[in-house]
Amino acid sequence: MAASLVELAFGLVLGFSLTIPPGPMNAFIASQSVRSFREGVTAGFGAMSADLVLGVLVYALHSAVDLSAALRWIYLVGAGVMVYLGIGLLRRAAGNPPLETTGAKTYTKALGLGVSNPFQIVWWLTAGLAFAYFGGWVLFVGLFGAIAGWILVFPWAVHAGTERRPTIARAVVVGSGIVIFAFAAYFLFLAL
Repeated sequence: MAASLVELAFGLVLGFSLTIPPGPMNAFIASQSVRSFREGVTAGFGAMSADLVLGVLVYALHSAVDLSAALRWIYLVGAGVMVYLGIGLLRRAAGNPPLETTGAKTYTKALGLGVSNPFQIVWWLTAGLAFAYFGGWVLFVGLFGAIAGWILVFPWAVHAGTERRPTIARAVVVGSGIVIFAFAAYFLFLAL
């Protein structure tokens, strides 16, 4: 019983270490949360799905693949996806209609951002390897429980804040676009 509680606590800590730090995924979730709470949660589920995909891949391939050789390409692809999303956010902030509709496209964009985000990939190759060496299903429950909590609370807070003060909604979208472009530039720098 005590070992299960330790694994659950460790899973929660790992989950929050993945979700809470500012980064391109939280910027994208925030930008979608301005539109609606549902869109923010949909983006969050796309992010969580990406974590599930990356977690399964890292667990299955952790001893068979050396990704250090592919790291440059991971950074380049991640930067490209972020530039694409950043352009869409800045178009929306400038008053141009967004190219995407809602729901499935938001989910797909978040999933694409997540599986191509070098920070998420590197996190899974480092801290996420705890799945392969330390924990079992209880750790898995804790990690994804933390992610599920974050993808509900964070969009709610952003949406509630921008709904009460609509003037900051545009600033959140512009700020999100800037954060995504900054990470794209950083990843290009790391790749080169």
